[in-house]
Amino acid sequence: MIRDSWRIIRLGLKSLMLHKLRSTLTTAGILFGVASVIAMLAVGEGAKVEALERFKDMGVTNLIARSKKPAETASSSSQSAWKALAYGLSYAEADLIEASLPTAQVVRIREAKRPMMRGENFHTSIVVGTEPEFLEVANMRVREGRFLTDVDDQRLDNVCVLGGTLARLLFPLDNPADQTVLVSGNDRYRVIGVLAEQGRTAGAGSTPYDECMFIPLKTHRRRFGDVNTTRSGGSFSRERVELYEVKVKLPSSEDVPSGARILRDLLDKQHKENSDVIVTVPLELLKQEEESKRMFNIVLAVIASISLLVGGIGIMNVMLATVTERTREIGIRRALGAKKKHIVQQFLVEAGVLSALGGLVGVGLGIVLPYMITVWFEQKTIIMPQHVMLAFGISAMVGVVFGLYPAWRAANMDPVDALRHE
Repeated sequence: MIRDSWRIIRLGLKSLMLHKLRSTLTTAGILFGVASVIAMLAVGEGAKVEALERFKDMGVTNLIARSKKPAETASSSSQSAWKALAYGLSYAEADLIEASLPTAQVVRIREAKRPMMRGENFHTSIVVGTEPEFLEVANMRVREGRFLTDVDDQRLDNVCVLGGTLARLLFPLDNPADQTVLVSGNDRYRVIGVLAEQGRTAGAGSTPYDECMFIPLKTHRRRFGDVNTTRSGGSFSRERVELYEVKVKLPSSEDVPSGARILRDLLDKQHKENSDVIVTVPLELLKQEEESKRMFNIVLAVIASISLLVGGIGIMNVMLATVTERTREIGIRRALGAKKKHIVQQFLVEAGVLSALGGLVGVGLGIVLPYMITVWFEQKTIIMPQHVMLAFGISAMVGVVFGLYPAWRAANMDPVDALRHE
């Protein structure tokens, strides 16, 4: 049995080697089909992981309420320039959120964009006023020193913790520990810690936390107040915002749907008319992103599978041409006692070898392509072993499926007519 199978395989390989160029061109369709399947799924998987990491950085058990400046209306634009536009979250609302969700950690956050200086090094970024629990809720860690404490907040201490990128910008050569940073030209803050760089896009508004300075919440309110004045092009505007953001960390992901409903109901009652507070639920965004990426992967797989289908059609076309060319050979083999199953096996082996060779080379190319995409386009790609096995398995199956009809046609030829064929 094994000897017969090996003889059939050798005969099939010998037949393919008689037409090297044709065999090579036939495998090209399968080759590029397999490579495109692996590369496209790697791109899709990389995009999915990047999106999941982004939302996980925000905290899958977190709820985020953020103040949002309302759209300008006729009444608001006609107000006196000296009157501050009041909007957003308040301390009282943060206390109400804490009372309504007793099992959650609630962190209050204030923000102020200010110039910062250390010697000749200058950078404008966000000064974040927050509470000690911020570190845990924001899923961040201290690289050096310590974070803010309740004692710092009660004493209104001028101490700060620097984001990793900001520390590098202000102290490119020195160790920032126990050194001072000048803010707004007259306020000095002693550095008590440096955060590890997170590489996140999420942060204070559009500024990553890696570039921010963190100071005690009460110190922030005392130094910068609730009214923010912005000057631009000879004009200025004044805004009154008590809290720019409130982060709520729930005990588990199962508590998120009910917690989000309570938070939205509470804030809708207070801000329904102005729509000046927006609630973000990272877990909901994560589920939406997972669903969209799943559909994206399906579309990519379908598109790439079309290449395999085209390759399979190419194999069938070539095998049909081979059957016609070898009609007399088939007749001789049948006359010498070969059965139909032997003819079927021979042509199936040839079709399988064509698709398997194309699949193997395609796997190699499919592994190289994602690496090239990452280098050239800076797009994260992840090659999953199951995707490689799936692509190769489909290529082998394509060869067998599309080789069935030519094999059946060869096996069912009339031996007498085949021997007469010129």
